[in-house]
Amino acid sequence: MVGVTNKASVTTAQEAVIEVNEATFERDVLQRSQTTPVVIDFWAPWCGPCRVLGPTLERLAHEAGGSWVLAKINVDENPRLAQMFRVQGIPAVKAVYQGKIVDEFTGALPESQVRAWLKRVVPDPNADLLAMAQALEATNPAEAIARYRLILGQDPKNETALFNLGRLLALRGDPEGIVTLKQVPASSSFSSRATAGLAIANLVNAPAEPAEGSEGLYRQAAAAVRAGDYATAIEQLLTIVGRDRALRDDGARKALLALFALLGDDHPLVGPARRRLANLLF
Repeated sequence: MVGVTNKASVTTAQEAVIEVNEATFERDVLQRSQTTPVVIDFWAPWCGPCRVLGPTLERLAHEAGGSWVLAKINVDENPRLAQMFRVQGIPAVKAVYQGKIVDEFTGALPESQVRAWLKRVVPDPNADLLAMAQALEATNPAEAIARYRLILGQDPKNETALFNLGRLLALRGDPEGIVTLKQVPASSSFSSRATAGLAIANLVNAPAEPAEGSEGLYRQAAAAVRAGDYATAIEQLLTIVGRDRALRDDGARKALLALFALLGDDHPLVGPARRRLANLLF
């Protein structure tokens, strides 16, 4: 992924797709690429695959809101530009940043592959905000939630922000969290975790009033999760698994699995807790 300055944001929606020729190439591609990635689409009117890929690129360029610009070059009208870029077949797509080709592909790729390619060559304008939100999760989850909302306001399709927002809200016992987790697309890399995490609702919605025995421990675990004290919650749930699997239809084990899914395998508590749970079960 290439770096980019905030000057990219000045590109207007009308400039998302531009026609480029030999006379405008210096200004519209080389100079513009100093601050904004430019994706060149070498095409021709008679090219069938070009007519398939072109509309996809144009739609994605408008969708990107100025984070990159699509420059369309008709190879029949601009053969010297095609020769300069060593175009052997069309459609030929090349990403240019600061005057250099950073990546390219040839042929009419499906939209999913084009999107994946763009993620490699075009910087995510929300990357810094996303990193800040993730860093705040442990110390100030309310602020992290606010920042995830801000990201989604700018980029509603940001799956990382969507999952993390749903995850934090669900762990706090906010019903919006479950609704948000259900919005994670099935095609997302977060889909399995979001689905597995839905069961956390049974835990965090447990009554706050004290109770005796295993039910009391379960309610204490629920309060601990809502407060962000996951270590205490895990200890109490493991204790219940070890002595009372019948409670809430094996509810403690189900709650642990949901908690593991939402925290993620890279969380320092999850690995050891998974091993302890396995020892209790097997």
